[in-house]
Amino acid sequence: MFGFHAAPPRLALLAVAISFVTIMGAGMVRAETIRVGVTAGPHAEVIDAVRKVAAERGLDIKPIEFTDYVFPNQALANKDLEANSFQHEPYLKNQVAKTGWKIVKVATTTASPMGIYSRKYKSFADVPAGATIAIPNDPSNGARSLQILAVNGIITLKDPTNTTAGIADIAQNAKKLKFVELDAAQLARSLGDVDAAAVNNNYAVQAGLDPVKDSLIKEPAETPWVNIIAVREEDKDKPWVKTLIESYRSEPVKQFILTRFKGAYVPSW
Repeated sequence: MFGFHAAPPRLALLAVAISFVTIMGAGMVRAETIRVGVTAGPHAEVIDAVRKVAAERGLDIKPIEFTDYVFPNQALANKDLEANSFQHEPYLKNQVAKTGWKIVKVATTTASPMGIYSRKYKSFADVPAGATIAIPNDPSNGARSLQILAVNGIITLKDPTNTTAGIADIAQNAKKLKFVELDAAQLARSLGDVDAAAVNNNYAVQAGLDPVKDSLIKEPAETPWVNIIAVREEDKDKPWVKTLIESYRSEPVKQFILTRFKGAYVPSW
């Protein structure tokens, strides 16, 4: 007869540990990790809320913050990100036209009506003739600010629907306003040096401005300037993109946006 010999205690424990890891590994799905580029401020706050929802759905989001509008698309094109969430579609189209980057919109996210602000005047009617107005120096956001002035009857544009209109496209300027173009991130800080400035909401909120209460005038709700999620074209049909969109458009994220931003940012879905 063969005798039965118990395994030494250490070997027995090792065997149990290996078996446990094997069983757990077979039954667990490792969360997929993606890097999502956002600008600091509201977009970063929202993606943090999205991250919490996505984690429950097996998607690990690593937010990467940027301080300007150029690098998030460059980083996405260079595969340093899997997605970004900070821009509207006209801005993306303009960047793609200039660079040839294979980046596409996969969903809309929030709408955030741009406003024109002033430290010197309480209403735009008080802004004098010849005043200096600062606007973004990128074609799409520059056009956006000019369209705000046009829709409020302050200037007219040769083509009111042109999403890349520039200063040269102003047809009438009855108040003889002077325009200076600055990087979008600098506009809120320029308010002490100009009579008024068009400021994107993420930078307005960062600067302590209330887009609902402090803007002299702002764009209407129905505009092409709705924020989007963008990915590389090659990735647009991957399962994690669907999970990212569904997580962003979830009820917890919607309620966070409505509660946190009180109308400065509103869900587009």
